[in-house]
Amino acid sequence: MPPRTTGTIRVGLDALLAERGMTVTELARRVGITHANLSVLKNGHARAIRFSTLAALCEELDCQPGDLMAYRSD
Repeated sequence: MPPRTTGTIRVGLDALLAERGMTVTELARRVGITHANLSVLKNGHARAIRFSTLAALCEELDCQPGDLMAYRSD
């Protein structure tokens, strides 16, 4: 089992969506995931994300994974 960390992953989907004038519903449709699953990710409650989903998000938002997520130590 991996060691526990005290930090968290911050998800910055809100800012990217605002910059691009896109809604969660529109992004979910474009990426091919449910609105509910994208909301879970956007709100920082996801426990995992598939690389294929991450790649699709980056493609649609024209960004890099580090633009979507950042590690923050507590």
